[in-house]
Amino acid sequence: MFKTPIDYAKVGLKCGLEIHQQLNVNSKLFCSCPPLLFKEDPEITFLRRLRPTQSELGQVDPAAYFEFQKGVKILYEANRQSSCLVEMDEEPPHPINLDAVKVVLTASLMMNMQPVDEVHVMRKTVIDGSNTTGFQRTCTIALDGWIKVGEKTIPMQAAFLEEDAARKTGTQDEGKTIRYRIDRLGIPLIEVATAPVIYSPQEAQEVAFAIGRILRDTGKVMRGLGTIRQDLNVSIPNGALIEIKGVQELELISTVVEYEVKRQLGLIEIKEELAKRGITPESLKPEFVDVTGLFKDTKSKVIRKAVDKKQTVLAVKLAGFAGLTGRELMPGFRLGSELSDYA
Repeated sequence: MFKTPIDYAKVGLKCGLEIHQQLNVNSKLFCSCPPLLFKEDPEITFLRRLRPTQSELGQVDPAAYFEFQKGVKILYEANRQSSCLVEMDEEPPHPINLDAVKVVLTASLMMNMQPVDEVHVMRKTVIDGSNTTGFQRTCTIALDGWIKVGEKTIPMQAAFLEEDAARKTGTQDEGKTIRYRIDRLGIPLIEVATAPVIYSPQEAQEVAFAIGRILRDTGKVMRGLGTIRQDLNVSIPNGALIEIKGVQELELISTVVEYEVKRQLGLIEIKEELAKRGITPESLKPEFVDVTGLFKDTKSKVIRKAVDKKQTVLAVKLAGFAGLTGRELMPGFRLGSELSDYA
């Protein structure tokens, strides 16, 4: 861990923001259903399994195919007040909500963006089941703007109008079936993206606050937890470009960026230490050993559950990693935690 403050300019931090916020309009983006969430038991449920399809170029998205191979089913929940056949993907989308278009156009002009000549609805592949169609509808409204945050000009790359996703309510059948409520599906969202010109965690929080204030000034955005989320794109030299999705609270942004920088710096240090020890990618052999018998009396709940199901516990030797797996990358998160996330 780093005991002295990080010099983010010296580190070379670059950060960009993507802000998403629900619009306070009378109906969803592609139907006349009201943008309301329900807490009662669902009136309608239906079971689906998403399947990968070829694009216009004849290609299959590898991520979609990977998810398909898991064999997961999606149980969708709905009520008649907030959902219709459009959300169920049993009916074509209706004409786009022009009130939502006007709100995004207003916010875009407040950020000095240039509206596009024509608005075209596009598709973004969705592979987690949060959209019954297997894709999200989105459209570009404006490009190339800027806002002032203090004395600095922050370039705004684009403003989009898109539909929100269904909300996950749980799993069943040991994770083989995922439950989603489609009341949120189709609620209009504005998305605005900055250029990666943010160079400190505190500046990231200040820029997010400035954008949020502009969106609120339209008088047409929803408020409250779950109506806004910030995606953070964080990178440092010799590290990786990481997108941290769904930060709900403004006050957490600076901490999230700070911790991600610490994590990447810690991984770079470990990489350099391994190089000093003569460890190369070729040194690590993917030779797995069955160690199930050693864990027959384990008190680990995760491993205990697997052993009770007659599953296999495998181990691999990390040559040269002595003393490194316990090294803390950020508070409460070690290299071992990082490796377990991949496992």
